[in-house]
Parts: sequence; C-alpha cells; structure tokens
Amino acid sequence: MPAQWLALLPGPVLEHVPALALAAALAWGAGLRLYLVVFVFGLLGRLGWWPLPESLELLAHPAVLAASGFVSVVELLADKIPWIDSAWDAVNTFIRIPAGAALAAAVFGDSGAAWTLAAALLGGTLTATTHFAKSGTRAAVNTTPEPVSNLALSFGEDVAVVGGLWLAHAHPMLFLLALLAFLLFAVLLLRAIARGLRRLFGGARSPSSADR
Repeated sequence: MPAQWLALLPGPVLEHVPALALAAALAWGAGLRLYLVVFVFGLLGRLGWWPLPESLELLAHPAVLAASGFVSVVELLADKIPWIDSAWDAVNTFIRIPAGAALAAAVFGDSGAAWTLAAALLGGTLTATTHFAKSGTRAAVNTTPEPVSNLALSFGEDVAVVGGLWLAHAHPMLFLLALLAFLLFAVLLLRAIARGLRRLFGGARSPSSADR
C-alpha cells in the first residue's frame, strides 16, 4: 500500500496493523497448512527473523519445532494423494479451527481479555472459512478421474501459505487487503459448493421419489 494511504489511517489502527496481520496470517494459514504455519513461525522466531509475542514464543521451542516439522511433512505428503487429502481434512476439522482460534488469540494475549476473546472468535471464524473452502474444493476435485488438478491445487496451497506468510511479515497492510479479497472469494466458493451438493442430493432423491 502506498505510504500516503497509510498516512490516512488513524494512529491506533496503524499501530496494530502488524499484530492484526500476524493474527490473521496464523488463523488463515491454519486453515490450509496448520502444522507448516506453526513450524515456519516457530523457525522464524527461533532464528530471530520475526520476533514473536511472548505468548507465542513456545512455537520456537525445539520440541515444538521437531513435532510441527514432522507432522507438516506428513501433511504435505497426504495432501498430494486424492481422497487421502479429504480424509486428512475431515480429521483436521477438529484440530485446525480451535488451533487457529488459539493462535490468533495468543497474538493479543497481553492486550487484555476482551482483545484476546475477540481475536479468538475472529480467528476461529477465519480458520473455519479457509478450511471449509479448501476441503470442499478438494473433495469436488477428487471426483474427477485425473490427478493433475489435485496436485496443482495442493502445490498452489503450499505456495500460497508461504507467500502469504512472507506478505504478512513484509507488507502487513497488503496482506490484510489480500485476505479480504480471499474471504470474499471463499464465501462465493462455499455458496457454489453448497448449491452443487443440493443439486447432487436432490437429483439422487428424485428417482426414489418418483417410484413412490
């Protein structure tokens, strides 16, 4: 964002842009690659390239880095195999969303209970939106007989996560604007998936209804 645009923002808002970008990046990334996000942020904090809030310094602990690094490799491999990726997404529905909420809340852990709760609610919603858009798209793509589109989506998600984390660090305001565009696209995508499911199950019920 041009510097003159940033100058138009109120001082308190501008002051919190890096923290907002960090919380949003953690929540958004958790919906796509939770373990990779934990590993990357922990490694950046460990190397001193991205100072982490005190409440997130745990991510830089060697044990957490080892665990998140190992599981991120497993996730990256599982995500490349049709239907295995959907099964992985289904299991991680119960992990990604609360983890995304917790990570976002931790960014504002020193800002008081109200900010922490607000960050948890918004972070969990962001993670859920991202997760369901991802898993719905992958499930739809898995119905096609060829594996190329599945692999392309998976590698695209890998690049998007790494690129998004870099953008949140280098240009936090640009990341927040890009995130707004992503959320609009995700909502439209979820609506399209929901309509497709209604048509699919409606068509499946039609013959039995006609027989009666």
